[in-house]
This record gives sequence, structure tokens and C-alpha cells, in this order.
Amino acid sequence: MKIPYQKAHDIIRLVILCLIGVVCINVVAGNKDPAIELSDRCPPYFRLDDQNLCRLSTLYDLYPLANPKWGGYRVALPERRDGYTPQLIDLGRYLFFDPVLSADGDLSCAHCHHPDFGMSDGRARSIGRHGRGLGPARTGGEELPRGAPMLWNMAFQQSFFWDGRAATLEEQIQTVLETSSEMATSPEQVVASLNEVAVYRRLFFEVFGDEEVSFSQVLRALVAFETSLVSLNSPYDRYIHGDQQAINAQEKNGLHIFRSFASRCSQCHAPPLFTSGQLATTGIPGQPGKPYDVGAESVLDEASLRGAFKVPALRNIARTAPFMHAGQFASLSEAVSFYNNEPGHAVADRDDLTLHWHIVNPHLRADEIMDLVAFLNTLTDEAALPQTPEVVPSGLRVPR
Repeated sequence: MKIPYQKAHDIIRLVILCLIGVVCINVVAGNKDPAIELSDRCPPYFRLDDQNLCRLSTLYDLYPLANPKWGGYRVALPERRDGYTPQLIDLGRYLFFDPVLSADGDLSCAHCHHPDFGMSDGRARSIGRHGRGLGPARTGGEELPRGAPMLWNMAFQQSFFWDGRAATLEEQIQTVLETSSEMATSPEQVVASLNEVAVYRRLFFEVFGDEEVSFSQVLRALVAFETSLVSLNSPYDRYIHGDQQAINAQEKNGLHIFRSFASRCSQCHAPPLFTSGQLATTGIPGQPGKPYDVGAESVLDEASLRGAFKVPALRNIARTAPFMHAGQFASLSEAVSFYNNEPGHAVADRDDLTLHWHIVNPHLRADEIMDLVAFLNTLTDEAALPQTPEVVPSGLRVPR
């Protein structure tokens, strides 16, 4: 059977790309276009306006920042990023799960931020390129210095990474793409790889109206998807909005402890996002056999930030063990118990640390620690957990 010249040319070109590691599409014969269509529906917690844009709509929006009469539990949400089309958000979802964005075609965003592990990876420290498998069972490859933060409520964040070194979500995404131990690629290679995939050219044209993919479009799609990952309707949220049966007596007591000035948890993990978004030195222990991680000190060259890390949000915290920037604690009870001891006790040279002023010994009883952990479990809401695609446009293996 004679193969038409253009079809033969396309197949040869695709094989060459596979060999040099740019992209390898599973469906080689015919370079078929999988039946991938972009969703025209907004994710949970978003409503579609008359301009085909998804706008976040929650009960917290009833409490405007400018209204001084609201206090206590009823705190308005900070400014957010929204207003993306459903199609752009869904395009970002496909890119997020597609290893085509990595230099070797073996690592996607979802390998470190997977729905099965609360949009993290269930590991103390993540494994970057050349790893095999998913989650805690992932092996091989290079172990990264820190764990993967979960991605909930990124729409409200003002800094990114554990040490706060990225000021925008775009900067964070590009840094991961270009880091040699992670995606190890470049904007130019990302664009070249995507433009070689007919499905992506079709999808990007549908969203942007351009014949070729650009890097700014890739960033915009990924940002649209990541900012759609909202978690704001947990049992805790239902309770503070009036459902007195949403949490039980133990959990209510845990909430009181969390808000108390004795524990001061809520001073850094401030509702409704349960983070201040600030950097704080809390005296987290180092990793055995490894140099002490100085955190934000190395980013800002500020001695007072030695050992400082961004205060993590606690939404869906029960789904993301182990805890802290390098998985130092296996359970929530271990993490809470750490803060129930003398400040700085876990660091040998604690005199070199400027501990956050809210780090005190609250002298909690064992039952109070249990109640506090019970409350943290009420912050679980995964209604907006994204669906893992059955296939991705590149045809590469979907992480699942």
C-alpha cells in the first residue's frame, strides 16, 4: 500500500521527535486527532456570566471588605483571580496532566499535584524528572529538596513556593518548567512541542484564535485551571454560615482551641483561607543527614528569615500527609504536638532563629490536641477536585 507523501512525511517527523525526546505520541499511525473537546461548563463554585466568563461565587462574597459591621467568623475573601472562559480552564486542565510540557515527556504538573493525593503527591519530598510511578510509590529520578505544596485556592495567593520566591502564579509555573531537576525545558521547547501536536493547535485556536501556540497562552491556560481549584464549602464553612449540625461537639471545641490566644493557630492560619500568606520561622526540625534548610533567608538575604517558610493554607490539610516543607511530621497529631512544646526545641542552633512571635507553648492537654486535630479535619472540601483526563492531546501516558 502506498502512503501519501505528506502522511509519510508526518510519520517520519513524529518518529524523529520521539527519538530526540521532544514529544512522543502514542497514536503514531495516521497522527490521529483524539476526540477531545473543551468543556463549556464552569467548575464548581463558579457561575457563567453573559460574557462566557466563569466568576467565583461563594457565601463569603456576602461579606464585603469595606463593610465594618462584619467580624468574627464572617471575614470576606481577599481579591481573587477569575474571569476565564470554561474552554480556557479546560485547556489548562489538559496541559496540567500532559507530560508534553517536560523536556523528556515523562513528567507533568499532575505528577506532583495529583487529585488522588489532595493536589499534592503524598511524599515528604517530591521526585522530579526521570521518576517512575505516582504518589508515595514514585521511585527513581531526583528527589527534590522540599515537598509539593497543595494547589487549593491559588486564586487568592500573592506569593508562591515554600520560600515565597515567586510573586505571581505565572512566575511559579515558568520556574518549574525551567528547573533542571523538574520539567527541565524552556519556553521555546514548550511552544515547539505543542505546535507539533495537531490537537493542541486546534484547541488553542478554538480558545485564542491564533494559528500557532505561544508561551503566554500556555501560562494563561495553566493559571486559569489552577485558579479554578477552590475549596470553600467544608463542614467548617457550612457551620459558620449557620448549619449548627455541620460539625460535632469535639470539632467545635477544636475550633475554639484553634481560635484561642493560648494556641494562636488562627493568628497565622487566618480564616477564611487559613493562611496569612506570610513568611514565618517556626523552628521546624531539619532533615536528618542533610544541611539545614534556611528557607526564605536564601531568597531575600535576610538573617531574620533564617528557617522561614510560607505559612501553608490548611484547606484539605487532612488529605496531604506528611506535613511541613519536607514532610517532617507523618500525622496531624504529630504536627500539632510539635507546636505544643518549647518554641525552637527541634533545632540545635535555635539562637540563630528569629521565631515568629506567635510561636508559644500553649500547654494543651492530650484531649485538646485530639480536638484540634478533629477540627482540622472539618476543613476538607474536595468538590472542585479536577477530573483526570482519560487521554491527553499529546497521547503520552496520563498520570493515574
